[in-house]
Amino acid sequence: MNVDYGAFDTALKAAAGDDALLALELRASFIESAKRQISLLSRSRCDANWLHSCWRLKGLAASFGAIRLMELAEEAALGAPGDPVIVRHLAQAFGQIEKFSED
Repeated sequence: MNVDYGAFDTALKAAAGDDALLALELRASFIESAKRQISLLSRSRCDANWLHSCWRLKGLAASFGAIRLMELAEEAALGAPGDPVIVRHLAQAFGQIEKFSED
């Protein structure tokens, strides 16, 4: 699974400019929000909750240029609530972004 870190960093730089503190805050906000949505997806059992979390995650990922995460969220929206395979793929893609963010 390949994650485009360049697009993620480009989106952060476009939003924060030269303000390193703002970039750190935006990155932390992204990580917190993505974790929350993936957690909600892992516990979701009804279509409405599942779709809501899928679209929230897709929008968040799109806002930050996390293309692979956005694609997976869109794929998840087509699947069944609580699908452990897609939740695992989302968590893996997010984990790569989170790890990259710590470096």
